This record gives sequence, structure tokens and C-alpha cells, in this order.
Amino acid sequence: MNIVEVLIVRDEIDIIDAQISYHLRAGVDLVIASDHGSTDGTSEVLESYAREGRVLRISRTGPKDERAWRTEMARLAATQMGADWVLNADADEFWMPRRGRLADVLGAVPPSIGVVWGLTRHFVPRPEGGGGFAEKMVARVSAPAPINDPTSPYRPHAKVAHRADPDIVVHYGGHAVESALAPLHDWYVADVLHFPNRSLEQYLRKGLRQARGGERHLGQYVRAMQAKEEGRAESIFHDLLVDDRSFELGKESGALVMDTRLRDALRNHGTGTPPDGRDAGLAFGQVADAAALREADIVRLSRRIDDVSGRVRALETRQGRRWLKAGVA
Repeated sequence: MNIVEVLIVRDEIDIIDAQISYHLRAGVDLVIASDHGSTDGTSEVLESYAREGRVLRISRTGPKDERAWRTEMARLAATQMGADWVLNADADEFWMPRRGRLADVLGAVPPSIGVVWGLTRHFVPRPEGGGGFAEKMVARVSAPAPINDPTSPYRPHAKVAHRADPDIVVHYGGHAVESALAPLHDWYVADVLHFPNRSLEQYLRKGLRQARGGERHLGQYVRAMQAKEEGRAESIFHDLLVDDRSFELGKESGALVMDTRLRDALRNHGTGTPPDGRDAGLAFGQVADAAALREADIVRLSRRIDDVSGRVRALETRQGRRWLKAGVA
């Protein structure tokens, strides 16, 4: 089985090497990465893997066009790279099955099914200390109810994987696709471990870039930009940190759990195979988070319906005025 991962990256030097090396050990055969003008050493890391034939780096300039870029990479994987499956990811995400390797879980998908999802599991920033992000960030959000704030980095969502399809269209963020392939909902082939805010420097760099670039879900990025401009950046980021006491309180309430799977996999430097997924806590946690995701999807659908209804009413109002003016004339 040939598994291709597709990424869009920009200035992710603190995490990109771990992201690629983990997935190559976990069963990914090739990574296609759209490098959007990185200047911090990310491009050099990608090129080092490219020389080994493990990464195809595509240099991108100009305004970000995520849907077009993701679609192009997915089609390239299907038409020129011999992919059987394509994983959609970001530099701060790690696809991890609860048991076995990626080829095992994707190989278990019935031939009639072509689109599946990984359930995103969000990790919170911890105070600065020794070691890299995976050593420190072992506190994972396990919300007892869905977080429906559209600006929250911890709102429930899923990432899509699909069989190779030369005509596929991949939506913004890699959360959904347009394809004739049959989807399988409400069963997740893997957890997608997500590390969105890793340090003050990274938080500000990403926030400023996304806000100035007109990124969707601007709320969280605009807050970062405003905090920087007002000299409150350290205070804002400090509020995001989960210290030891907050971690213990979060575990007691069920809002946070200890999750060392990525830390342990990166320490292993072996096959990249995750710990045995028969842990009852992990299994129950995925069920609970999947339920929260379904509830959140209902809220998001309601918001979209309200938005469309509002636009229709506005169009009807404008059209009615035109007809009125035409009648008067």
C-alpha cells in the first residue's frame, strides 16, 4: 500500500522535522509539501528529505490558495505518485492509529469505501521547560461538551483521508472532499494529534501571518495581532498556558487528560508504531470526543443555515425593491 501525506507549511521549523520523520516511520511512503515562502529553515528541512526521495517540495508564492493547493497535491498523488491513500494534514498534526500502523487501519477499510476521517485531538501549551514541544505538551483537551466558539483552536473537527482520485477536490483545511468515492462517517481510522500553540514566538508568528493574510476563522489570529500591537502578547499567551495546578484541576474535572503517545513515539525512534490502543481510557475518550464533534457539526450546520437564510432574505429584499421601483416607473 502506498500512502502519501500532503501538507501546507510555512515557517514551522520547531515541528516540521518531527512531523515528517514520525509519519515516514508510521507508514507514509511520500510527503508532498507546499512550502509557502518559509524563511526560518523549514525549506532546508524539506529539501533534506527531498534529497532522500521522501518529500516532494512545491515552492509557493503569492496569496495562499489552500483549496487549490490541497486539491493539486491530492491529484498529483493520484496521477503521478502511485498513491493508494492520501492523508490531509498540517505541520502541527500527527495521524496516529490507536492500534497498529497506518497501512493496517487503512487496509481494513472496505473496498467500497473511499473517504474516511481522523478525529482531531487538541493539545494545550505548557510552561516553558526543557525538551521540545512533544516532551512538554502532554495535556490534551477532552471537553465534556463541544466547544462551539468558531475562533477557538480547540473546537472539535476531523481531518480527511481518501483513496487516490484524479478528480478529487479537497476543501479548506483538509476537513472534507468532493468526490464520487463513498464516505464512511462516524468511524475514525486514527486520532490526529494537534499541537496548535507551542511557544510564544510561534503563537505570535502564526497569528500575525494569518491575520494579515485574511485567513478564515480570524478571531484567534486577530487577538494575537492585537495583543502584539498593544504590548500584551506575553500576557495573552500566558493565559493559554496550562501549569501543573491547572493540569491537575483539568484532569479532576475531565476537561484535560494526560496523553503521551506522540512523546513516546518520538522517543522511540523505531517503527513509529503507537502504543497499544486497547487502553480503555483512550477508547472511551475517542467515543466522547466523537460525540462532541457530532454535536458541534450540528451547531456549525445551523450557523450555515442561518447565514444562507440571511443572504436569501437580503436578496429577496433587494429584488423586491427593484420590482417596486419598476412598478412605480
